[in-house]
Amino acid sequence: MAIAMLTAQEFKEKIFNYVTKKDWKYNGDLPLIIDFYADWCGPCKMVAPILEELSKEYEGKLIVYKVDTEVEQELSAVFGIQSIPTMLFIPVNAQPILQPGALPKNAFKQIIETHLIVNAAV
Repeated sequence: MAIAMLTAQEFKEKIFNYVTKKDWKYNGDLPLIIDFYADWCGPCKMVAPILEELSKEYEGKLIVYKVDTEVEQELSAVFGIQSIPTMLFIPVNAQPILQPGALPKNAFKQIIETHLIVNAAV
């Protein structure tokens, strides 16, 4: 399963409309990881296959999206993306967690198991 690209418009429709709402309330029913990246970014290229593996491993429990920071500048600005890669972890019933940097697979799994999948059952 290929990781889908996410636009600002799709984010507002599927995840959270930051234009019309002030308080965070996720619209979906599965937790998300959003990878803010750029094609020229070396660390982003290192993280990409890890995210592919995780999207397959957690299929049906978790959704992974990619956001090209050069194309989706509005969405990048909304979350104050300063460096890439930056991951946005979105639990179903909690506040999003922004984590800059290229994480190893075990760090992703720890965040998924302790913050995303656990909260999905609440």
